[in-house]
Amino acid sequence: MKKRIVLLMTALLMLLTLAACGQAAKPDYTASTAETALNKGKDLKGKTVQFKVTGYEPASAFGYNMETGKHLNFVSSDNPKVKKKATLSPSKSTRQNQ
Repeated sequence: MKKRIVLLMTALLMLLTLAACGQAAKPDYTASTAETALNKGKDLKGKTVQFKVTGYEPASAFGYNMETGKHLNFVSSDNPKVKKKATLSPSKSTRQNQ
């Protein structure tokens, strides 16, 4: 009887672990909350921002410029291969300071 309980608890723990690993991480900010935080002087270094591309300029002076919000732009030196209305949440490992 004890072996069955231990086996059942182990299987349940494994299922919970697998279920938790499959979930996508929630971004730290949306475009509007990030813009508000930046306007208040907060440092967003190391944070994830989810945003919808409202404008896209592939040949800007800084690189590939993705516009969102009132005065919020995200720039990539590599072609992000996005289109208007795409929703993005860049990973922390892909960020650079401009």
